[in-house]
Amino acid sequence: MYESFYGLTAKPFQLKPDPSFYFGSKGHKRAMAYLEYGLSQGEGFIVITGEVGAGKTTLVRNLFRQLDSQKILAAQIVNTHLNSDDTLRMVAGAFGLAFEGASKATLLTRIEQFLRQCDERGQRALLVVDEAQNLSPQTVEELRMLSNFQTDDKSLLQTFLLGQPEFRKTLLSPEMLQLRQRVIATYHLGPMDASETRTYIEHRLQTVGWKGDPSIDDAAFADIHAFTGGIPRKINTLCDRLLLMGYLEELHAFSVPQIQEVIGDIQQEFEVPGETADEGDGGQGALTMASLGLAERSRADVDLDLMDERLSRIERSVVSVLDALKKILSSPRLKNLPNEPH
Repeated sequence: MYESFYGLTAKPFQLKPDPSFYFGSKGHKRAMAYLEYGLSQGEGFIVITGEVGAGKTTLVRNLFRQLDSQKILAAQIVNTHLNSDDTLRMVAGAFGLAFEGASKATLLTRIEQFLRQCDERGQRALLVVDEAQNLSPQTVEELRMLSNFQTDDKSLLQTFLLGQPEFRKTLLSPEMLQLRQRVIATYHLGPMDASETRTYIEHRLQTVGWKGDPSIDDAAFADIHAFTGGIPRKINTLCDRLLLMGYLEELHAFSVPQIQEVIGDIQQEFEVPGETADEGDGGQGALTMASLGLAERSRADVDLDLMDERLSRIERSVVSVLDALKKILSSPRLKNLPNEPH
């Protein structure tokens, strides 16, 4: 694995969100300020939107790490391709309540009783709904109705909604008027600029003990930003592949040629099999950056933990084969074989 080759303590560019790698870009700091402001208000909805891979989930997990579990009980829903009744079951399950076979009325009763018990213990309940752009209007209305649970002077449940940019359009629709009235803050998390992209990469490397090996020159950083658009997940994918290539080819410095080689490999992997440039498609045989973005969005619901593990298994297989080849090539028996006659 490239970690030991470069003297790193762990993989710096894993796909799964990890709050220990949290990087406070200008956008992330502002988004975190909105989340903290929402927590201080203790009611209503906070909406955070951003492109696929912009770092919304990592942002929230970093917030969770800072919460006092004695005062705030937080739960998160990730699967949002559900109808309104199933969403209630997900809410109940997220807070550890029984939900199998329960009617809607029973679920609502259990959730309300739970929220009141939290209040009696001096706790506040926080619900985080990820991938909110997948929510139907009926499901959003169900979540809004949960915010009606309250005591004489305060709300019993606060909700954070995280979604892709199109969720902002959903919020502006006429049927979302009542929800909009309960949104106390909203923020769009944009991409990082070129300077922040470089700092982000160095931050993740330094988090796992990077001492300058491998080195990355200025032009290489510029190419990384140009290809990824400053989106953290895209940066992670590219840089992870870059380090793997560096390990396989025993490189300790990266410049533009290495970046472009990895970019070419990534683009080639997403070409449609058998499709070539011709007059019918205007010479656009390979997928464009725009279409790559659409493809990535369509895979937004993929389990990133599973994907990361699959990539790790592939890397281990490649490394095992290479180690075996090195042993064979360095074998004394192989070295002592007579040369082929010319």
